[in-house]
Amino acid sequence: MRQTILAGAMSLLALPALAGEATTYPFEGSFEDATFAVESAIVGRGLVIDLRSHVGEMLNRTGADVGSDVRIFEAADIFLFCSATLSREVMEADPMNIAHCPYGIFVAERDGAVMVGYRNMPEGEMQKVQAFLDEIVQDALD
Repeated sequence: MRQTILAGAMSLLALPALAGEATTYPFEGSFEDATFAVESAIVGRGLVIDLRSHVGEMLNRTGADVGSDVRIFEAADIFLFCSATLSREVMEADPMNIAHCPYGIFVAERDGAVMVGYRNMPEGEMQKVQAFLDEIVQDALD
């Protein structure tokens, strides 16, 4: 609920919503348009998408199996990918940065509002990855 309120309020200001562990931006358009834009922004940088996880479908399909009738998202996908150059840089600085790879950008639709975002990275070298994720998202939003 808090994230939805934040995303709605931030869309009015055209600023990112910092919802705890994630940065989200409102997307003006359909879920399908947003997923196409994100995929294009990732692939356009010469990166390979390792996995497109259909989290929204899974949650909707399995809700009854776990005793819930709550529909969390109308749709939600996560794109997982890595950058050999950036990953090498941050892991040479600290090999334990492997814990943050692969990187993910998500697209989600809730209550008719579409958002694009990513998980916030820890301070230090991983801020380079966060800036890279933000660049990709900004390309998808344009």
